[in-house]
Amino acid sequence: MSCVNSSVCKLCRRENMKLFLKGDRCFTDKCAFERRPYPPGQHGQSRLKFSEFALQLREKQKAKRYYGLSEKQFHKYFEMADQSKEITGNALLKFLELRLDNVVYTLGFASSRREARQLISHNHFLVNGKRVNIPSFIVNKGDVVEVSQSSKEMGKVQTAIQAVARRTIPSWLEANHAAFKGTVKDLPSRDEVTIPVEESMIVEYYSR
Repeated sequence: MSCVNSSVCKLCRRENMKLFLKGDRCFTDKCAFERRPYPPGQHGQSRLKFSEFALQLREKQKAKRYYGLSEKQFHKYFEMADQSKEITGNALLKFLELRLDNVVYTLGFASSRREARQLISHNHFLVNGKRVNIPSFIVNKGDVVEVSQSSKEMGKVQTAIQAVARRTIPSWLEANHAAFKGTVKDLPSRDEVTIPVEESMIVEYYSR
């Protein structure tokens, strides 16, 4: 499982957007990005001119950190997208959205993608009735993701469900929080991916 050891609030400030890496805290006035909406470091508030390469790098870093992946993992998804028959940028975002950890978080069963990865790794989720403990597992249309019977009373799961009203569940997913399960109704289209990223710049970064 990929692990981010640096201060996650600095990552949000560096990418100039909320990455929602600290769960509920990101929705409060304690959020570091709300208090200091500029890059960290002594030159954070100065105006800098970025080269084309630097802009491409920032878009790649933004997407990588948003989904909580390592460089090796993110590059693997780019290679998968590049070999697909779809537009590379769209395929890349679709693969990232269909990761089990992202689906668990988006359905509202975890407060952050990082927490979702931990819960999945500890055998708290089932896919189509079978236990899956691989956060990078790619779900498909029609799959049913649910909390295991023994984990439904977990504090983390209960807290996440209670706070789910703060987030919008996309139309390609259907959540049934009363039954602790969700269904992948369809594959996500580009319009349904909410991360504000220019995927074409990521393609240009890896194609240079």
